[in-house]
Amino acid sequence: MDRVTGERRRPALERRDPPRLVSLVFPVFDEEEALPHLRAALEEFLPTLGVPCEIVLVDDGSRDGSYDLIARWAAEDPRVRGVSFSRNFGHQAALSAGLALARGDATVLLDADLQDPLSVIPAMLERYREGYDVVYGQRTTRAGETRFKRATAWLFYRLMRRLVHRALPEDAGDFRLISRRCVDAVLRMNEVHRFLRGMFAWVGFRQVAVPYARAPRLHGETKYPFWKMARLAWNAALSFSTFPIKLITALGFLTAAGALVYGGFAVVDKYFFHATVPGWTGLVVIVGLTGAAILVSLGVIGEYVGRIFEEVKQRPLFVVRETTFDDRELGAAPPLREAERVDRTIGR
Repeated sequence: MDRVTGERRRPALERRDPPRLVSLVFPVFDEEEALPHLRAALEEFLPTLGVPCEIVLVDDGSRDGSYDLIARWAAEDPRVRGVSFSRNFGHQAALSAGLALARGDATVLLDADLQDPLSVIPAMLERYREGYDVVYGQRTTRAGETRFKRATAWLFYRLMRRLVHRALPEDAGDFRLISRRCVDAVLRMNEVHRFLRGMFAWVGFRQVAVPYARAPRLHGETKYPFWKMARLAWNAALSFSTFPIKLITALGFLTAAGALVYGGFAVVDKYFFHATVPGWTGLVVIVGLTGAAILVSLGVIGEYVGRIFEEVKQRPLFVVRETTFDDRELGAAPPLREAERVDRTIGR
């Protein structure tokens, strides 16, 4: 216990051995153009890393030839394991599948477009050896992005820190290294609407930043435009916070206060000033504001009810269409709802 603050001190970090295996997880969606460059970069980088690695590629229902490239790569390199979804289930589901399939003592989440530089991984491994369970990449610059994109990203992370979790790091995406015990803890969280950055913060393991300069995307187009970022923020707020409902309560009190003030003004105007002009405009404004507040309130509450409805159905988080390995290994993964599979292709 700290004598000054009265807070319980966290135990000191304990150094650990280098990981026996590092899993590199890449979600893939329409990355046919970028995959050959990713393969070349990994084949050049991995021999310099000094630890055994596996490459997990999760095809999130691509509409191009991405999975054909993954299957060909896996046939030529035993370190590669590929999975193809039956349709597009989303970036967070693809990352979750990669975590479930990762066998390493440490797992690194990266984008397939090489905006997350491989050269940062040795620094992450060093912090892992110091005892940290989550080592996240923190962006110092965002090359190739517009001012609007940088401004909305800045606002996104500050809002998420306030709404989701105080320990949620700022200016950090999904690019991070996670220890085995942290991966297993996150995989036991089976909610459908996933915000992995918040989940890594919620489980409470020690985390630290490694600053890096985010590279511009060289091939293909971004898969995270503004509307997807806004949807991710809304999903995170509803999944980790009751703030929207508290905001509804505040809005209700504010609307009631406004109605009381206007009502008092109307009474004074009628009995003391004998106004004869009817308050049609004011009445319309009050009714409109009240109706809008009610509809917004119902909409937000409906979002929470809809999420409860989706959770109780217990549908799988994703459906695997095809794998480049014996898909019986999926059953050995930590308890994630990925058991539903169709059209198995084993040992390809």
